[in-house]
Formats: sequence, structure tokens, C-alpha cells
Amino acid sequence: MPTWWRDAKLGIFVHWTPASIPAYAPTGSDYGELLTSGRADAFAYSPYVEWYENSLRFPDSPVARHHRAVWGNRSYRSFAADFEAGLDQWDPEEWAACFAATGARYVVLVSKHADGWCLWPSTVPNPHLPGWHSTRDLIGELADAVRSHGMRFGLYYSGGLDSTFREFPMGSMGGVLAAIPRGDYPAYAEAQVRELIERYRPSVLWNDIAWPAPAKDLWPLIEHYYRVVPEGVINDRWMPWSPLLAMARNGKGRRLIDGLSARQSRSDGGLVPPKPPLFGYRTPEYMTFDDIQRTPWECVRGMDQSFGYNAQSTEEDFLARDELLWSTTDIVSKGGNLLLNVGPRAVDAQIPPEQLERLGWLAGYLPPNGQAVFGTRPWSNPGTTTVQGDPLRYTAWDDKVFAFVRSAGPVATLAEVVPTTSTTVRGVDGRALGWSHDSAGLEVTLPASANGDPVVVILGHVDARGAS
Repeated sequence: MPTWWRDAKLGIFVHWTPASIPAYAPTGSDYGELLTSGRADAFAYSPYVEWYENSLRFPDSPVARHHRAVWGNRSYRSFAADFEAGLDQWDPEEWAACFAATGARYVVLVSKHADGWCLWPSTVPNPHLPGWHSTRDLIGELADAVRSHGMRFGLYYSGGLDSTFREFPMGSMGGVLAAIPRGDYPAYAEAQVRELIERYRPSVLWNDIAWPAPAKDLWPLIEHYYRVVPEGVINDRWMPWSPLLAMARNGKGRRLIDGLSARQSRSDGGLVPPKPPLFGYRTPEYMTFDDIQRTPWECVRGMDQSFGYNAQSTEEDFLARDELLWSTTDIVSKGGNLLLNVGPRAVDAQIPPEQLERLGWLAGYLPPNGQAVFGTRPWSNPGTTTVQGDPLRYTAWDDKVFAFVRSAGPVATLAEVVPTTSTTVRGVDGRALGWSHDSAGLEVTLPASANGDPVVVILGHVDARGAS
């Protein structure tokens, strides 16, 4: 993994598809619960708006009932025209400036999701649905804006699913694998990914679900990517096609896969993709790990329970300020990046106010505390709680250790920290903080916390308790 990615800590994901026109998914559940339910129709209740088309395939799903009531017999694919009409109000520069203000180092745009709609005028013909792409080069416009603000630009591509090649009702993980198209699709997907690589040089190539071709055909594609983008990175969702995946094409095989998937999700605590033979970093979804990870990883999640814009989400469905900032801190302390999703509206190509507010929280917290976040690495201990019981996390760089204290009082005792003869204790503004040490640990007088945000203490030349 290149240093730029390990240093980045925060990326912005963008899910912007025709499904953001109806902008509907049921709320009140999360994807992890559906994975562990073992139900054959669990995904019919998906909270992900970008799965709207799939949910429509289940006549009694909340989406299907909503669609009949609001849209009648309108087809899903007719929403592409509404999507294109909303582009008249799109300002990619405004988006990029908003993303950059958070301190984010990279942006990953969904170029094609499971519905097959492409956000660029692809020259690769779709043999089943010609012209199923935007007329404007939305990828190119956003890439230029993102890079002009000093961020790297990446692309998501749904290699595993494309409903224009195979439309199959996906009610479970077995159904998802059964829906992976074969036939003429692998050549189409490879040609499109090569086109994306050549045209946009993405610093991140983020595949989803699996890859529809066997390993012998996939490795040359990835080799080509690294040749064109030497400092590029790939995620962990490139599982190549194999005869084992073909098991999902029959009912018995799907039931077996569903059972294995549910058990694995319960063991992992949520969705953690299986490791393919080749990958750059792990992508747990809507969950984090308990400990520091040696393997690079990235928590991927939305601000609410959907990636695409869900007009049904209320304030209670979104991350609270304290939850968002502490989650970011927790991920960084364990060696991960946060890929936080933005789901723009499609009717007017605007980022909704609830999401702008949360981007603003990050902008107010991360840049001022940037030296404790960006470019850091985990310390010997990720942190648990202070002696007073306040949640605590650590990061480190060079001879500095950064302590983050949540819900901080006037003092915090850091049990893991042992001072040396040259120890210094300061706030992020450079001012010295009062401190003392006894058998309980290093006691620090904390600076005031703005908005109740985590307080950062900079510790110079300290040791970890128990370190040799």
C-alpha cells in the first residue's frame, strides 16, 4: 500500500444513481441485521436506496408498495431521464470544495452500480441496453474538480452485478452470487474498467461484490491498472469467478451459501468481505474492528443507513456529531481509513442539508486536529478508557503520541502512558498543559472542548506501560 493511502485517513464515497430520484428505502433496520437473519428474502427490505431496482422485484417489499402508490407502473429505467434533467443545477466545483474542507484526502465516485447505469459516456457498447449512460462526462468533471483541490480521485465499479445483463431477484447473499452475469458480461466489464483506467487514471479502483471472470483473466487487468497508475490501490472485493460461485445458480447451493454467510456475519459482527487471492485493503461495511489491524483497512459507511439518498431518513437515522467524530477517531487509532459516503439528491444534483451539516462537523474538527490524525499510525495501544472512565484513543507519529479523550472532564489519567525525563504535554494549539504522574498513570489537565468534541493531548517523548 502506498504511503499516501496510509496517511489519508478520510475519504469521501459518492453514490449518485437514478435510484436517487425515487429516493426511497425502508428505515429502522441495518444491512448487518439482514445478513444475519438467514431469510431468503432479507434483501427485499434493504435500507440501501441504490438497491431500489432489486427491491422492486419483490412484489410485497416496502419499495414495491411505495412504488405502486407513488409512481404507478413507471419503470425503474425511466428515472434516468429525471437524473439527467437534474444535472442542470450541478456544480462539481462546489462538491469538491465541500469535500476538501473536511480534510479528506481522496474521493471515490460510483461509476456504475448494480443497475448498470454509467456516469460517463462509455464507448463500450451495452449489447442489451444501448445508451444506458449519462450524456455528460460526470466522472471527468468531478475528477477535475477533486484534483484541483489537492485530493486524489478514485472510482467504484460494480463488477459483480449489472441488471442489464442479468436481472435476478437478490433476496440473500446466495441470490447476489446467483445474479453475477456470465456470457458476454465479463468481456464488457473488463472493457469498461480498462476504459475507466485509461481515461481517468483513478488512484483507487474499488470493485464490488466479485469479478465475473476467472483469475487467469483478472490478473492481467489488475496488472494493467498498476502499470498505468503505479501508486494506485485496489480494495478486497475482487473475488474472481470460480465453479464454487456457480453453486448459487441452484436453490440448494443458495441455501448453503446463505447459511454460511449468516454464520460468518454473526462471527465478524457485520459485513466483512471474504479475502480474495489479491487485494490491497479490507473494507468492512458499517462496522469497525476491535483492535489494531496489521492489514490496511477502510470502514465504508453512509451518514444514515443508506448510501444513496434516502428521503425517508430522519434526524434519528443519521450519525450524531459525537458519534461521527468519535467513530472517525476510533478507526484511525486502529490503523484504518474512513470512507464516508455522500448521497446527493438526483432531482437537483445537490447534497442534502443533513449531509452538509455532518461534512461541516468534520471540517470543524479534523483540520484543527490534523496533526493527530493525518499521516499518523497506531500507537502500541489503541486506548480503552481513562482512569476516570472517559473513552480514550491513541495515535502516534515520530516521537509524539496523540491522546483523544471523549466526554472529557477537567483532568484525565492515562493509565497506558509512562513519562520520561524529556516528556512534554501540550494541546493542539502548542500551549503546555499541566501534568503529573503516579502509579495510576499520567494525569493531564485538559483544555476546554469546543462543542463537546474529543479533546486532543500531544504527548512528547513518552513510553508505553509495560513496553520493553
